[in-house]
Amino acid sequence: MVDPTVIGPGPRGERPRPLLRTTLGDVLRRTRREQRRTLADVARAAKVSMPYLSEVERGRKEASSEVLAAVCDALHIELSDVLFAAGHDMAGGRAAVIRLDVVRDGRRPAPRGTGGAQCLLAA
Repeated sequence: MVDPTVIGPGPRGERPRPLLRTTLGDVLRRTRREQRRTLADVARAAKVSMPYLSEVERGRKEASSEVLAAVCDALHIELSDVLFAAGHDMAGGRAAVIRLDVVRDGRRPAPRGTGGAQCLLAA
């Protein structure tokens, strides 16, 4: 049976990679448990059903941005922190540098301070 929470193996026999929904669910569950809160408590505060939140935490359902925001509010955490933690987990703890340059007029990167963006994620 194929595990719906991972993708892979890659073309060169690489290890399977977790899906974003699985990793986000892991971060949400870990945070809830660290706060010693029940699934029912968080679901009630987020105004989602307990079975649905359980499915999100287990990576079986892909939550909308609105649901993720509501769960984060219920957990008193920032969505950006959840996304950062999920990215770190997906990177497997290795340092990753991601450079996003906004291209102006199709030819060159935008100069700093004029809309260019750079994102650094380091373990």
